[in-house]
Amino acid sequence: MMQTDVLSSHLSQTGFMASGRTRLKQLTFCGNASQAGNLSIFDSATAAVTASYARSGTTVTVTKTAHGLVTGDIIGIGYASASAVSATDGNYAITYVDANSFTITDPNSGTVSGGTACYYVNGGGRWMTSFNTLTGAVGSQQVPVPGEGMLAKNGIYAVLTYITFVTAFYG
Repeated sequence: MMQTDVLSSHLSQTGFMASGRTRLKQLTFCGNASQAGNLSIFDSATAAVTASYARSGTTVTVTKTAHGLVTGDIIGIGYASASAVSATDGNYAITYVDANSFTITDPNSGTVSGGTACYYVNGGGRWMTSFNTLTGAVGSQQVPVPGEGMLAKNGIYAVLTYITFVTAFYG
């Protein structure tokens, strides 16, 4: 049986695409002519927090002034890349370091210099998916989500970094 109550939302900047419980069915997005892009999708009722990070081996250190998190809090996080390398996007338990930083254990190993951007949600929010584009990739990309779609319990929030637009189909 075909679902007939699919809705859509379109953004040309970071923001909310849907509120409340829904299923993400498809994303259509376009890169930027001058920079490689990143699109991160979160299940969240609150805006993603902008922070910076560094990775050494499997340890990712996230820096955010007065982050308010404690050891064991679960966050959903999406990382920007530095020199075509990034930490692994996902949902992780954090370890408190101090009021302005915390660490995450990455399942992969590598090095990313400090000051690289990242975005995270907490308080029941989670990372759902991310996509990267190459510099000059200005054609639209369509990504259908298999099965019944990805369940967002809180809403759909998109972070666009050098992404011209994103359209989400949900319902």
